[in-house]
Amino acid sequence: MPKLATSVDYSGRDKPISINSYTTVLRHPKVPHELFAIYWRDVHGPLCSRIPGLGWYVQNHLSREQDARLWPQMEGIKPFPAYELDGGVEIGFHSAEDQAAFNEACPILFADEQNMFAATVAYALPKGSTTLVDRVAEPSPNADDGLDRIHLHLGAAHDDAAVFGDRIGRLARAFAAEEAVLRVRLHLPEPYDNAHPAPPAPNVGHEVPAERRLIAILDLAFASPLDRSLFYASDAFRQATKNLAADVAYASPFAVSGVYTYVRDKELTLAGLRGSRPAQLIERLGARNQVAADVRHLLQTGTLLDR
Repeated sequence: MPKLATSVDYSGRDKPISINSYTTVLRHPKVPHELFAIYWRDVHGPLCSRIPGLGWYVQNHLSREQDARLWPQMEGIKPFPAYELDGGVEIGFHSAEDQAAFNEACPILFADEQNMFAATVAYALPKGSTTLVDRVAEPSPNADDGLDRIHLHLGAAHDDAAVFGDRIGRLARAFAAEEAVLRVRLHLPEPYDNAHPAPPAPNVGHEVPAERRLIAILDLAFASPLDRSLFYASDAFRQATKNLAADVAYASPFAVSGVYTYVRDKELTLAGLRGSRPAQLIERLGARNQVAADVRHLLQTGTLLDR
């Protein structure tokens, strides 16, 4: 069951992530989805977790099939053409110095992307992202927690990044004011530049079409799909989205099948230390010896803890 505390807002815990990035992920078509998901969670995830400087690392696995009402149709707004994704990744830092340390060491990580990804696009968020509300008590989920989660990708109707950002900000704040919306995290990245592809992973695509150059992402959570559907039918939603097409030309929602957190507050989570599925096994069996300081020290250093 999801760990909820609807009377408490935990959004402040994300503020130390002063610099962030949101990377869209498309699996390689020759890699079966189940194999891709396991490799990403339990091989690539722990590798990334150990790169110096990292303050925040979470994988959002996306499902291509859930339901037909993830986002309502609106006049003047259409889905991004030919837009399929298998994940959205946040990699964040507490300081510019931490980010520089990560960038210097990350070639060892990027060399792994070709094993499973056809395309990755890292949108830069040099001023970080904004969590407007978060009533989910668990700070570092490592599961499908039972919530109805979606990532909504919005594409600008024009080239004015400031106007687009202001309109999406108002939309996000209106959503966050509603009880039905348990979580609103807003990503307003800089316009993507194909002349400087990111991340620089070999043999992986990093270019975007013109309509995905200036985008925003809303990370939303509801208690259930029914709660989401009722919210979409509300007057508050209609007011929040009124005349949205003046600034938004594209909207594509993606259902989240699982959220896996590997680093928070510059510390490895159990998933970051052991892998996502091994961490789930440890928790399910209550193997407290596996989370003891001596085991963590051995796994991180290869030496026994002095007694």
